Order: sequence, then structure tokens, then C-alpha cells
Amino acid sequence: MPPPAHSPARHALIARSLTAGYGPAQILTGLDLDLPPGRITAIVGANACGKSTLLRSLTRLLPPRAGQVLLDGRSIHAMPPRQLAQILGLLPQSPVAPEGITVADLVSRGRHPHHGLLSRWSAADDRAVAEALTVTGTADLAERPVDELSGGQRQRVWIAMALAQQTDLLLLDEPTTFLDISHQIEVLDLLTDLNRDRGTTVVMVLHDLNLAARYADHLIAMSAGRIHAAGPPSEVLTRAMVRHVFGLDSQIIADPVSGRPLMLPLGRHRSKMPEGCPDARAPGCGV
Repeated sequence: MPPPAHSPARHALIARSLTAGYGPAQILTGLDLDLPPGRITAIVGANACGKSTLLRSLTRLLPPRAGQVLLDGRSIHAMPPRQLAQILGLLPQSPVAPEGITVADLVSRGRHPHHGLLSRWSAADDRAVAEALTVTGTADLAERPVDELSGGQRQRVWIAMALAQQTDLLLLDEPTTFLDISHQIEVLDLLTDLNRDRGTTVVMVLHDLNLAARYADHLIAMSAGRIHAAGPPSEVLTRAMVRHVFGLDSQIIADPVSGRPLMLPLGRHRSKMPEGCPDARAPGCGV
């Protein structure tokens, strides 16, 4: 895949020996992670494997119990909050909007990291908000209260706020939640455009393994608070990985649209591998 058309300063976000959790529960254990700058990374795994905990740790919403997260070689916990927010944006899972706030006001909050005590709202802020509303298809909702919107509309508004922040790194926890399939594809296409046009590093947690493989340059499969496999989807999405991470038997074929690996789950009424397959890697036979 060619590099993005526009390449901003390439910020390196990594974790070293990261251990984190909640209360007595330890979720992440000694995790090492390197996120490819300027690329799209998708994090996949079974429920409660630590995907959201990892994202919260990477944005310092959750302090580590051991290890550290480094942005350009500097601990994110040593950086001023405004400086970090100008570089790294986060769309958390199930965010909550202030009661009665309108769509335009919520999206405008994405510009707060760019304002100091004496700075004023500018034409650049107007452009950033307008563009975010337009590309997410929420411009016609600008004056409506967020709490009156459907789940899908609300999710797109939150994505608009994250885009208005205009950070070089954008982390999203399940950005396609509540969206029907057409809006899921629209959001993922939007993030792809953002990556290719601006060079934005995108990191997202996704439940749909096939969409993750189609849209990501780099795939991270997590299991029990650790990284089981990481690399290009063609190397990570295998029958062995699906069995280990999800406890599911499957076949892997080439996606006829993207050429990326496509996972076909096998349930109790499973189909056998087609006759004539010399091995699992033959075309149409799975991996």
C-alpha cells in the first residue's frame, strides 16, 4: 500500500512492559506494543481480552501499574494535558454528552486543545468543525440536541468531534458501534481517507474481524491481556489465530473485493473443506 499523500510529523506511540487493570483485576500484563506511524491499526480479540483497557492506557485515561507508554520517546504521563491532546485524540467506548448540548457545540469541543487562556475562536476553528460535520454526514443535525438523536446519529457526531480535534494520532474504541452496515462502511472509508489524505495514524478497536482485516494495514490480535499476534492482516488472520483468540473453528479465504483474508466461521453445522484441496493454503481452501 502506498504511503499517505500527506505526511505530518510522524509521532511514535509505543508501550513497554505495560501492566494495567481496575481495582484488584489485572487486565494487561507486560505488554509491548509498537504502533506503525501513518498507518491504520485495528485491534481485535474476544470480549474482556483487554482491547479497551489498552486504548485507555495509551491515552493516559488509565495509569499503568507497571511499564510505560511513550510518545516520541517521552512518557505520556509527563506531558502537559493540552500538549498531549493536540497530538493524540481519543473516541472512547459509549461516551456521554452533557445534557441538552447541541451537535454543533459538542463537535466544537474538539477544538479546545488548540486554545490557550487568551486565544479566541478563529476561522480555522470554524472550518475544522464544518468539515468534521460534513464528512460525517451530520451537518443537518448541527442545531439538534445530542440526546434526541438515534444511536447511529450520536456515534457519527462523536466521531465528528474527534475529527475536529485534528490530531496526528486518532484512537477509536469501537467506532462502528450502533451503526448499520452501510454507515459502518462509511465511517471506515472516512477513516481511510483521513489516513491517506492527512497521514493521520488511526488505531481502532473493532469487533468485526473481516472489516478489521479489510481496512487495517496492521492487525493486532489480543488474548487474555497480551498480544497474541501482530502484523499485516495476511499474516495475522489465520485459522490458528481465530481458534486461539476466539475459540472458533473457521476457514480463511481471499476476500473477493479487497484480496485481504476473509474469515468464514464454522458452527456446529459446519461445512467440510472442499474436496480436492491439497492443503489449507490452496485457493478457496482456507488458511
